[in-house]
Amino acid sequence: MTMKPTAARAPKVGFVSLGCPKALVDSERIITRLRSEGYQIAPDYDGADVVVVNTCGFLDSAKAESLDAIGEAIAKNGRVIVTGCMGVEEGRIRAEHPGVLAVTGPHQYEQVVTAVHDAVPPLHDPFLDLVPPEGLHLTPRHYAYLKISEGCNNRCSFCIIPSLRGDLASRPVNHVMTEAERLVKAGVKELLVISQDTSAYGLDIKYAESQWKGQPLKARFLDLCNALGDLGAWIRLHYVYPYPHVDDVIPLMAEGKILPYLDIPFQHASPAVLKAMRRPAHQEKTAARIAAWRKICPDLAIRSTFIVGFPGETEDDFQFLLQWLKEARINRAGCFKYEPVEGAVANALPGAVPEEVKEERWHRFMAAQQDISIELLREKVGRTIPVLIDEIDEEGAIGRSQWDAPEIDGAVYLDGETELTPGQIVQARIIDSDDTDLTAELA
Repeated sequence: MTMKPTAARAPKVGFVSLGCPKALVDSERIITRLRSEGYQIAPDYDGADVVVVNTCGFLDSAKAESLDAIGEAIAKNGRVIVTGCMGVEEGRIRAEHPGVLAVTGPHQYEQVVTAVHDAVPPLHDPFLDLVPPEGLHLTPRHYAYLKISEGCNNRCSFCIIPSLRGDLASRPVNHVMTEAERLVKAGVKELLVISQDTSAYGLDIKYAESQWKGQPLKARFLDLCNALGDLGAWIRLHYVYPYPHVDDVIPLMAEGKILPYLDIPFQHASPAVLKAMRRPAHQEKTAARIAAWRKICPDLAIRSTFIVGFPGETEDDFQFLLQWLKEARINRAGCFKYEPVEGAVANALPGAVPEEVKEERWHRFMAAQQDISIELLREKVGRTIPVLIDEIDEEGAIGRSQWDAPEIDGAVYLDGETELTPGQIVQARIIDSDDTDLTAELA
């Protein structure tokens, strides 16, 4: 009988995770599964027995970044498994990097794990107790992304996400709540709810009811928000399309059950451009609807993304967008210059906008948004607000307000406060602001 050496070294897997938070959650799930089987996670290329690169394939620039990351992993390690959205273009990946060990598509967890097994087999006896019940995460301990569904039923003309990730596939609501509760019990202070179309949650499963805490709970956007709001953590909503039923969630924000924050990818405001984009739930009176929301919840902050230079966009369309931006008073906005993504229907639309016009409009958009941001942040000065601490350095603490999501929005700086700890929520009085950030002192 052959005995396994007690000092056998656990195989190590390196991870490179690109793209959006939804891809980050995919990486976390794969890591959790591998860790439960006894694998170690390597912090660098040199210490890894194999490297998994989770790619992004939404824009051509993202594809280029993914191919570069694969090349770097091959150069520095040599044993590379590719997964994620760009994995659907296996031929292109292998043409540029023929040495990759395996290529899988988005959220194909089992295939990734199988590829890792083939590259470097796990120990015979996995140490299941190495994995905490909430799983392993790539975010700091005090916040986590909560993915509630995969895929999307919309067919926006510029987007290829449905062809990459499929149609909407909602998770059972009790599964979502179980994961959320485990995260909060593990010390997570902020849950960031994500999917491709968060406000469509449950549509595909006909809002199926399941048992949660001995009570029936429907897989419906409003019901989920209500239940999450009972967990005692910050609940932040991302990628919310402004369907009519979103109105019902605003009172929950006014009550303090969920954060007064909506990430809504408007993409444009001109009716002609929105029609060409095939955007769902678009309407001409969105700015008035936002104003109505703010009457219910004055603290509501709205983050959005926009595209300039979409095929057929005229100067009048762009001026309409700038005027709408000022009227809606969007708190945070990202702007992209239209890229003709391979496979997108919009590529065939007439009226291509020259690159120099896209560039010029992008700068004008960002300047207009900066003015709005400066004004809105200046209005916060003098208020006392809760601040979630993210990090501490030699100059003090850096945190976020209820109006700021990690990585993409602004920060709250508490100069000299070096004794605070990440994950702590403190009361702070805002004493200054600029175009993106706030400065505060402990109240």
